Amino acid sequence: MRVMVTGANGLVGRALVQRLLALGQLNGRPISRLLLLDQQLSDLPSDARLRTYTGTITDVALLRRSLADGADVVFHLDSIPGCVAEENYSLGNKVNLMASLELLDQLRMLSRPTVLVYASSIAVYGAELPTRMGERELPRPDTSYGAHKLMVETAICDLARRGEVDGRVVRLPAIVAHPHESNGLRSAFMSELLHSVASNRPYRCPVSPQVASWWMSAVCCVDNLLHAAQLDTRTIARDRVWQLPVLRLSVEEVVTALANRYGNERRELVSYAPDPALENVLGRFPPIKTTQARALGFRHDGSPAGLLRNTLSSVIASRRAANSEGILQP
Repeated sequence: MRVMVTGANGLVGRALVQRLLALGQLNGRPISRLLLLDQQLSDLPSDARLRTYTGTITDVALLRRSLADGADVVFHLDSIPGCVAEENYSLGNKVNLMASLELLDQLRMLSRPTVLVYASSIAVYGAELPTRMGERELPRPDTSYGAHKLMVETAICDLARRGEVDGRVVRLPAIVAHPHESNGLRSAFMSELLHSVASNRPYRCPVSPQVASWWMSAVCCVDNLLHAAQLDTRTIARDRVWQLPVLRLSVEEVVTALANRYGNERRELVSYAPDPALENVLGRFPPIKTTQARALGFRHDGSPAGLLRNTLSSVIASRRAANSEGILQP
């Protein structure tokens, strides 16, 4: 089996690659080749199954070269973050929309339908959310990033209807914990809060304690991506887009979970300087029911403690791996 990961150098991409190498198979079929595509690919393990393609996904020739021998499963994670895409429309349009459509066009020309797992986003809903939500909430994107994600969702569903690409779309919340150097993410404060308290460093939080967001660890995200890839086509039928189950947590609940893990005195590390604009974008997420996604086997991290366990264990593991290779970590 040949498996491809675009955006393989990102937080989720790296975690997914590690898991695929460890599993060695999908749906009971051994992975013979793991094709990785990103602008840079660093600190990869030495593994004969890896094939790397370094460059931008907007490079049509690079895409064609990476798919020259076909792909059984593609995880399409590559994208320009929402804040950057909004500020630079041309870049967001090229990467998030046009490159995704080119990928779909190349996949539909392969000899048999490829399983495509697309990482969409809760940005498709826009900022004006109801007080309670279901997984069938009508998308009303109010950013270019969200609009482009919704356009690609629609294209994937159309090709699935035509039997040309076996598409599966998962709408992701903010994924934690991104490294300190992450840029262009409005949700970066969520990761910084976790990093700072876990490292016993003061943190000035840009949102109020009562602000509630949807949270998911990279570990849980990878679980859901792999689950989406392995769902029986007969089970999913025409339903190709799923809002993943999420943990809805306030900043106060996350700080409490951190205090329970590391000691109550660490509450004092967190001070608050609310940014009304940021709160308006990321701080008004309502409770959401995801009955159908849960019935299909998708899940969230379980609890605030589970979120921290999944998030911080993966951070510690990556630091240990980096240190073993002589890479200094903050």
